[in-house]
Amino acid sequence: MYSRVTAQVAQELKKIVGPGNIIFEDPEKMEPYSHDEIFEKGYSHMPEVVVKPASAKEISDILKLANEKLIPVTPRGAGSGLSGGAVAVCGGILLSVERMNKILEIDSENLMIVVEPGVITNDINRALQKYNLFFAGYPISLQNCFIGGNVAENAGGAKAVKYGVTDRYVLGLEVVLPTGEIITLGGKRLKDVTGYDLLHLMVGSEGTLGIFTKIILKVLPRPTDTASLLAPFEDIETSARIAARMIIETKIIPCTMELMDRKCMEIAARMLKGKIPCQKQAESYLLLEVDGDGQQVEREYNALADFCLKNGALDVFVAATPGERERLWSIRHAISDALKVYYPGNIAEDIVVPPALIPSLLQKAGELSANFGLESLCFGHLGDGNLHLHILPDSSLSEEKWLSSVEAYLQELYREVRSLGGTLSGEHGIGHKRKKYLPLFLGETEMALMKRIKKAFDPNNILNPGKIFDLI
Repeated sequence: MYSRVTAQVAQELKKIVGPGNIIFEDPEKMEPYSHDEIFEKGYSHMPEVVVKPASAKEISDILKLANEKLIPVTPRGAGSGLSGGAVAVCGGILLSVERMNKILEIDSENLMIVVEPGVITNDINRALQKYNLFFAGYPISLQNCFIGGNVAENAGGAKAVKYGVTDRYVLGLEVVLPTGEIITLGGKRLKDVTGYDLLHLMVGSEGTLGIFTKIILKVLPRPTDTASLLAPFEDIETSARIAARMIIETKIIPCTMELMDRKCMEIAARMLKGKIPCQKQAESYLLLEVDGDGQQVEREYNALADFCLKNGALDVFVAATPGERERLWSIRHAISDALKVYYPGNIAEDIVVPPALIPSLLQKAGELSANFGLESLCFGHLGDGNLHLHILPDSSLSEEKWLSSVEAYLQELYREVRSLGGTLSGEHGIGHKRKKYLPLFLGETEMALMKRIKKAFDPNNILNPGKIFDLI
């Protein structure tokens, strides 16, 4: 169906982006672009060429050429995703936005910032700091992920329980369509019901409907104070069960409500060569955070600490200084890296259910792990019902037997998730890792409608093909 990237096509691409911004016939230099951060094997694929445009015009010219030649194009940000969404599964052109890394405008009067897609998310908050503003979108990988990828995946993260996910803050986009047209959606407006909401159709579309070249984000006044709390519990069900009641009874919405089981904490502390604060015989931990002004923060963390202690917490460690908070968060941030180090090839899932049903999900997941003889661990965003469940490799089984057990386990797990009113992914996206499971959650009508939308935007199916679903 698709044409290959020939030497002649590579020459045409060089004319568009410049000879120093293309990698062709150099597997060693292209290898870092062949994968994202998926834990397990089998999801990497080498592109035929890597191009690094610096403008919407250059991206437009690349897509026009790709349509003419019928060559697939895979857009890529930092490559920090966990769904294979930025991997060129059909070969062709890998289009990296890494050179498009400028903060174009900070509009403090309108509480907005305009950025290119290759800006590292954490750099946005660094730039906003002197204005006493911040961007509330907070993926855990904010120190290396690009804002373009966050918008493409509608990234969530640790602060979503209070502040919501990325789409709440996206006010405008400049987009290059798969056919090469450049359009502007939204703008510096807080209200807009003029026609269909194409802006938010683009957010979370995983790079299948267009490539973002300019992003307008809403920002907020920066809280003056922040405090974090770590509370250990004897069992994971107890810690999960108190989340909804915590908000109702204390009337406090923490910006963070993270859940981690004992094994997660142990491997993270092991990698950091440190100890877990509040170390007792705990099977799970809640990591909470509140922000605001000083007196408000003190009242809130005291109220949350009291609530946890009255509802089964073995202890509560309050981190009110930046150094103490960094100590707690370093453990949470290290979990993913520790999993790669100590359990390479583990299977990572990103399931989400209504928040109050997390205890039921944990119980079902534990029962299924026992039934299938698999070891798993879990952590995630308790406040918004998003659980990251990892199935750990078993050296006593052949790889074929282990993978067979994992597949049977996942089929049962997804049925349980669906029965609880949940779905396949809360923030990592579908990509090509999870697309075979999508029909378990979406009906034929919904799938057909999404495919018609894709064809309307991308009639030749050249932009990020093989992701979310297959057209043929």
